Amino acid sequence: MTLSLVLLLATGAGLAVASIYYSQPMLGLLATAMGSQAQGIGLVPTLTQLGYAAGILLLAPLGDRHDRRRIILIKSGLLAVALLACGLAPSLNLLLAASLAIGLLATLAQDLVPAAAVLAPASRRGRIVGMVMTGLLLGILLSRVVSGLLAEYLGWRSVFLLAAGAVLLFGAAAWRWLPAFPVSSSLSYRALLASLLALFRQHGALRRAVLAQGLLSVAFSAFWATLALMLEGAPFHLGSSVAGAFGLAGAAGALAAPLAGQWADRRGPARVTQAGTLVCALSFALLGLQPWLTPQQQLWLLGLAIVGFDLGIQATLIAHQSIVYGIDPEARSRLNAVLVVGMFVGMAAGSALGSVLQAHWGWMAVVLLATLSSLLAFAVRLAGSGGRRA
Repeated sequence: MTLSLVLLLATGAGLAVASIYYSQPMLGLLATAMGSQAQGIGLVPTLTQLGYAAGILLLAPLGDRHDRRRIILIKSGLLAVALLACGLAPSLNLLLAASLAIGLLATLAQDLVPAAAVLAPASRRGRIVGMVMTGLLLGILLSRVVSGLLAEYLGWRSVFLLAAGAVLLFGAAAWRWLPAFPVSSSLSYRALLASLLALFRQHGALRRAVLAQGLLSVAFSAFWATLALMLEGAPFHLGSSVAGAFGLAGAAGALAAPLAGQWADRRGPARVTQAGTLVCALSFALLGLQPWLTPQQQLWLLGLAIVGFDLGIQATLIAHQSIVYGIDPEARSRLNAVLVVGMFVGMAAGSALGSVLQAHWGWMAVVLLATLSSLLAFAVRLAGSGGRRA
């Protein structure tokens, strides 16, 4: 497997998953443009994440049954269309419908990660999957930087239109260089879907990974879905570009996260999950100091907390994937689908809860939710500490 192919998969994963997050730092601009209240515009990230969870559940298992190359090419084209529709949406209802479609099709990212696991030689599989995951994680975090800056200077529609063009370019490159993939399962589509629940019931390690990562996702999404609106209010009065720029702090955490894969190989992934969830809880808890700090000090604290919890969340995810991929090599797409469904159900719940809490009780209520969710994830990992790979 060549380095150029690894970089292509990493780029595609980053572009696909970024589509889910473009809206978050510009929710204030979207609310103004669509004449919506904060709670109404909060449905944009909520529906996108629910669409992603549904797409993982309904579409990702197809990677075990059909040639992944064909799936990747079809999803690339349709995702570009959905992004274009979002950029041209004249009303909130159409924006919400397009956001749901983006979520469904952004599951392209979860076709590319198992694709890397299949193409990589066994001796380098962890490293190559880690590189593709780094591209995916950077897509999550840098998407906010890009969308915040573009929205402030070129308008929010430019974000979706340029994203559509980028996904189309990836699709063309994938058509040119991506090889065909062997089929690992002969199960019917209905049997594939039924096997998801069977896998969840059968493997305690999978259940613990889903629950812990889902709880971290509640915290992660509640924070990012409300940050832009918080920064636009008193005492900051800052625009979408600043909210997006905080993604750079998170990128530092994501770049360090692949080191967690090496630690997992040496010490066992279960220990990495415990450390990662604890780092998240401590990082969110630090934000409870904000009311006693000056605005400038609060911004520095936000940056520090973002580095901490993004590192914790991404390290925990990489360790959970190490656990999950080791359960059954012939069901990697389905096992990954179960894990990611749990994550994005958590993200959708976090977006919805965060928007409601901020609207009724303020930013500190969001901080409390994120802290408690992370502590619960830590408790789940401590309860499952019976084995090094559990």
